[in-house]
Amino acid sequence: MGSPVGETGRGKDELQHRVKITKPYWIGETEVTRKHWRDVMGTTPWTATIPGDDVAATHVSWTDALEFCRKLTELERAAGRLPAGYRYILPTEAEWELECRAGSKAAFCFGDDASKLGEYAVFDKARSGTHAHRVKQRKPNAWGLFDVHGNVWEWCLDSAS
Repeated sequence: MGSPVGETGRGKDELQHRVKITKPYWIGETEVTRKHWRDVMGTTPWTATIPGDDVAATHVSWTDALEFCRKLTELERAAGRLPAGYRYILPTEAEWELECRAGSKAAFCFGDDASKLGEYAVFDKARSGTHAHRVKQRKPNAWGLFDVHGNVWEWCLDSAS
């Protein structure tokens, strides 16, 4: 966990260190889309931007994200699609970093060459406008996860401490 020495923008508190993840978990292959958010929460917190159900949901607080997980757990259990003892929850920062980099110790999931970032991420130099974009428009990381380096910020369970 943490950033490699020499990574552009690296903070003093981002020293790479070993973290042990003690429980197995699953993670979604994309950010939560507007459609998924609307289906679970019944709200549309985003402001007018590009149209589309497959655009990443935005303007969601950490508390909103936790409530989404709680409601999704409730809905999936009621539908018989979630086994007893399982629940939806935000990943920890350590889990997120592991998934984002697909196990790599490099700055990005594809290595350290920032010139390739636009192939994998919608970010300030590789986007049209300042709004969220449709998910799955760039290459996935080695573990099949999309938009891990861009598009919108993801909440982590231990982000709001």
